[in-house]
Order: sequence, then C-alpha cells, then structure tokens
Amino acid sequence: MFNYFANPFRFLRLTSKLQPITMLVALAAIGLGLFYALVESPPDYQQSETVRIMYVHVPAAWMAMFCYVTIACSSAVALIWRHMLANIIAKSTAPIGASFTFLALATGSLWGKPMWGAWWVWDARLTSMLILFFLYLGYIVLYNAFDDQSRGARAAAILSIVGVINIPIIKFSVDWWNTLHQPASVIKINGPTVHPSMLTPLMLMAVGYMALYFWLLFIRTRAELNINKVRKMLIQQTETH
Repeated sequence: MFNYFANPFRFLRLTSKLQPITMLVALAAIGLGLFYALVESPPDYQQSETVRIMYVHVPAAWMAMFCYVTIACSSAVALIWRHMLANIIAKSTAPIGASFTFLALATGSLWGKPMWGAWWVWDARLTSMLILFFLYLGYIVLYNAFDDQSRGARAAAILSIVGVINIPIIKFSVDWWNTLHQPASVIKINGPTVHPSMLTPLMLMAVGYMALYFWLLFIRTRAELNINKVRKMLIQQTETH
C-alpha cells in the first residue's frame, strides 16, 4: 500500500481529490469548535473565562507532537527505503509543525500569566515544548544548509529521528516531574475526565487542526513535487546544451 501511494503521480491524483475535502472539514470543524468554545461552553469555576484559551492551546500542542512524529517516521522511511516522497512529506510538515508549536507556546504563555502570575516559567513541559520548537527550526535550517539537497535531507532526517526522544518527555513530563501543568485529563485509559460541554469544542478543534494539517500538507507537497519536476527539466535542458 505504501509503495503504491509513494508514486508521485498516484499521490498527486489522490491529494487532488482529498485537498478540497480536508479544507472543508478544517473550516467547518474549527468554525464550529470556536463557536462552542466561545459561546456554548461555560466558564471554569476556577479559571473563569481564561479557560477558553485551552481550546486553542491544547489541540495545538497535540498537533505539534503529531507533526514531529510524522517527520521522524517519514525520515526513517526515506533513510531506509530512499523514498523521495517520504522526504518531501517530512520537509513539508516541518513548517506546519513549527507553527503549531509556536501557537502552543504563545497561547500557553497567555494562559499562564493569569494562572501562574508569569508569562514563562521553566516548567518541565514548557521547557520540553520549547526544545521541540528548536528541533523544528533545526530541521528546517539543516535541510536547507547544503548545496546538495540529498545531503541536507539526510542530515535533517537523522536530527528528526534523534530528536523524537523529546516526544515522550513532553507527554510524560507531568508524571515524571513536579510541574505546574495538570496531569492528562482527556487521553486516559479510564476515559476523559473533562465535562462534555468542554470536551466537545476541544475535540472539534482537534479534528479541525488535523484536517488543517493535511490540507496544508497536500498543498505544500504538491508544490514541492512540481518544483522538483521543474528542477529536473532544467537540469535536462542544461545537459542537452
């Protein structure tokens, strides 16, 4: 199955059909999620209206980790099986993941000020998320640091695979260390402990962010494939002359 869709032409055919669907799902889910978050969901008895930042912050943090795992997995596939498309997916995901990470850090800072009395504290989860942001930036810089694109892709792929160790640190930091963040309340073995009035907009935003990721990924991947196609044509023209 993977080899079938690793063919760029089949991938382009598939994404041309999925791209408008993911766009509609993203717009609908985020729009509905924001409506529930800002209008329908109640204020928290402790955090009052500031709890509404959660609906933007938490799904952004989930997507930051998901995108990095996607980069690491795609990079591993590219290194082992040398699939060009896997490299392109990893490269295309990096700026999207970095944006989600920045959004999580920014909204976390806005949420932290009224809750903790400071814009930033060197909390274990905050620090590991900041490291994740630097890993994204490092990947992007390293990918473009070489004249030979294949060398840059290989170096960035190795960095992403090594850096994936930070993902479980982010996830379990609240369990391993004494942090200001509360333990997991949505993704739990016994089920979520969040009230449905808050869980509904949270899940809608999560679905919307996921659809937004795939929508942007399809756009960026198709653009990269077209750039590679033009680059090969230019090289062929140069060689013939």
